[in-house]
This record gives sequence, structure tokens and C-alpha cells, in this order.
Amino acid sequence: VYFLIVIGVILLDHLVKYAVASQMVPGESIPVISEIFHITYVQNRGAAFSMMQGQWVFLILLPCAAILTALIILFWKRKNWNICMNLAIAFICGGGLGNLIDRITQGYVVDLFDFRVFPVFNIADIFICVGCGLLLLDVGCEPLRIAPGKLCGSADRFQHDFLQRHFPDIVSTAYICPILL
Repeated sequence: VYFLIVIGVILLDHLVKYAVASQMVPGESIPVISEIFHITYVQNRGAAFSMMQGQWVFLILLPCAAILTALIILFWKRKNWNICMNLAIAFICGGGLGNLIDRITQGYVVDLFDFRVFPVFNIADIFICVGCGLLLLDVGCEPLRIAPGKLCGSADRFQHDFLQRHFPDIVSTAYICPILL
């Protein structure tokens, strides 16, 4: 079912991007709520907030490797994870693939949601950010799910073990997600 979510995210993302790109010209902006929210057609040739424009190794190869790794892990570990973790990985993969397909086929990502005080973004970006939030929420709530009898030693020891197990997840999420945007 999580692979269907990945496909659904990609389809929704591309449907919305197609609707905007086929009806608007780059730079065109349609106010939905004047001076607050606009639909603005932007061709983003970089990563998050147009960073790393022209850096194809970082914009194509690194996201390919990250998404492929995440999909393999999702396939292998999905039965051991809870719904929150599976949804997080599915959302991140779906959003990352949506933007990656744009970069490979067009050389840019179509962005469209414009709140005027924040960089313009798209559906894929929303799913990547929500997925990262779910991942961090799931990792952060793990201590609450562990039975008190399983805590061996002091709270300091538990905190150390918890951080040692999950610090790579948190750090990799912090570094990879902006590249997928």
C-alpha cells in the first residue's frame, strides 16, 4: 500500500504542475487571496529555495541514490515499522521522485504555491516536508513507546542509546530533504 501512496503523490504532484504549466507562462502570477496567496508559475532550476543551480551531481545523482535507498529500505523494513514511519518514507519518496522526474525530463522543477513571504513551492515539496516531520515525530516519540521495564540503567544511558541509534536518521533527513525539494 505504501508504494501506491508513492505513486499517488507523484501523480497528484504532476497533475497540478501540468495544470499550471499548460495554462500559465513562467513568472505569471494569479492572486487567489490578494497579497497573501498567489499561484505563481516558477521554473526552479536548483534545489530548495533555488540553491545549487547547475549542480547536476547534487540535483540528480544524490536524490536518485537517496530515493533508491529509501525505497529499498521501505520494501525491506515496512513490516517492522509503524504506520507513521512508513508514511514518512512514502511521502518523502513520492515527493522526491515527483521533483526528480521534473529535473530529469525538463531540467527544472515547476513551483507554484506563493505565499509572498516564503519561497514558491509545489505539492512534492509539501509531501517531502510532511514526510520529514512525520519521521522526526516518529523518532522523537520512540522513548514514549518503550515499556518502562525495557529501560536498562539510568535515563542518561537510555538517552545516549536513543541518540546513538537515531542520530544518523535525523542528520541524514536534515541534509537530504533540501536536496529533494
